[in-house]
Amino acid sequence: MSEQIPAESEQTPEGSVSRRTFVAGTAVVGAVATAGGIALVVDADDAESAAAALSATTGRVSLRVNGEQHTATVDNRTSLLDLLREQLGLTGTKKGCDHGACGACTVLVGDRRVNGCLTLARKVDGAEVTTIEGLADGDDLHPLQQAFIDHDAFQCGFCTAGQIMSGSACIAEGHIGSPAEIREWMSGNICRCGAYTKIVTAVQQAAGRQ
Repeated sequence: MSEQIPAESEQTPEGSVSRRTFVAGTAVVGAVATAGGIALVVDADDAESAAAALSATTGRVSLRVNGEQHTATVDNRTSLLDLLREQLGLTGTKKGCDHGACGACTVLVGDRRVNGCLTLARKVDGAEVTTIEGLADGDDLHPLQQAFIDHDAFQCGFCTAGQIMSGSACIAEGHIGSPAEIREWMSGNICRCGAYTKIVTAVQQAAGRQ
């Protein structure tokens, strides 16, 4: 009877890293990847290169958000929206389409309204940012927040924060001459529930145009 040769065992050492992870600069000294049963150990030089790559893809950003100073380390690709929601815990700003098409993530950078999902956090380093959480004055609602309540200008409420932020900027910019002008200047904010008529009415009330 011929001798049976045992099959070669697969090796999957702990701490193995994918190529994508390594390229991103997150490889650790001693990490092992296997290919065809041959172990490839990441040496110190590779680890230093990985660390340098990681440093090149991250940076610190300092923002004043709703009157409070915040500093965070972020990936260079991190959006302002993700920084606000994931690191600062300001979840009032909603992630809708994540492609700049719905306006649910509208916030103010200075006095300018922007889509948080399309704005890189590091691009607004040092800026003053206002989110829906900072629009009211303590327990006193912003006039537009109160107007939304008065006119029931929302249904599901998902787009409401972005609508209010955009509407407040619309008022500050002076684009309130008529319902048609308000609709035009708030056209980047989508309400899938179709509460547009009440939203326009609320903006008019907050602007003192009723």
